[in-house]
Amino acid sequence: MITVGIDEVGRGSWAGPVVAGAVILGPPIIGLRDSKKLSKAQREALSEEISNTALAFGIGWVEASELDEIGLTAAVGLAMQRAVDQVNQSKVEFSEIIVDGNLNYFPNDARAKAVVKADDTVPAVSAASIIAKVARDSYMANIAHKKYPEYAFDRHVGYGTSLHLQMLTLYGPTAIHRQTFRPVKALLGVKP
Repeated sequence: MITVGIDEVGRGSWAGPVVAGAVILGPPIIGLRDSKKLSKAQREALSEEISNTALAFGIGWVEASELDEIGLTAAVGLAMQRAVDQVNQSKVEFSEIIVDGNLNYFPNDARAKAVVKADDTVPAVSAASIIAKVARDSYMANIAHKKYPEYAFDRHVGYGTSLHLQMLTLYGPTAIHRQTFRPVKALLGVKP
């Protein structure tokens, strides 16, 4: 059974993209688990190993502006579809798709199923979780932080921390903030 594991990161973030990873593992990789349970150094080392040894992988991005337009659930599904599209370009045949969580974002594909906590129990999903988190964190800490240094994106990577709220209150939303998310909406003067 050849599995494509899929997971997303950035769902609850106030700024930046939603990013999904899709991975078909090659040889077994030691230490795979939910990316949130690994240190930054562990995630980065594993991400490199996954990139070098996986039979196929893809990373799908949906920017904040797209998310605001189509909604969070659709944005997560679109990021996952974009990641799987990259896997499909590899021409590696697979027999199942396992999506982390309780929502199957591929209801029209009989090979697909959602599995709660798959990011900690299914190696391919753990790998997807890791590559997506490393890619998103790197984007937020490097590209977003360089463009908007006053927001300290290198520290909170867009998530709803007290530091982020402080910077948001002080400077107002940027182009990469999600305008449909409550804290940002409130600063824009839009009633929830």
